[in-house]
Amino acid sequence: EVQLVESGGGLVQAGGSLRLSCLASGFTSDNIAIGWFRQAPGKEREGVSAINTLDGSTVYADSVQARFTISISNDNAKNTAYLQMNSLKPEDTAVYYCAALTRPFRIRVGLRANEYDYWGQGTQVTVSS
Repeated sequence: EVQLVESGGGLVQAGGSLRLSCLASGFTSDNIAIGWFRQAPGKEREGVSAINTLDGSTVYADSVQARFTISISNDNAKNTAYLQMNSLKPEDTAVYYCAALTRPFRIRVGLRANEYDYWGQGTQVTVSS
């Protein structure tokens, strides 16, 4: 059974940093893309960043470019994706979700939520001004 478990959310002041973690388990393939998405109250879910676990290719939303960094580690067939968030702004406040997809062909990472098959429960990030 595929599971995605996020952790690391919390309350931080503007300009501060947080690191989110997503433990992904249960995949039978190592050709996986893991993405981070966020949803603020009253707004649509938006893609933040994603990474291909095989070749390490990444993509970022313009709003987080140069402030957020996505990375991946692998331990005994479990992938953990990290989202290092620096220089946080109040507009970064949202519930952050980890999502994943696997395909039998090379994955070009993207930030379209409807392309992702598996989702975590979300973790709240609140940035105070």
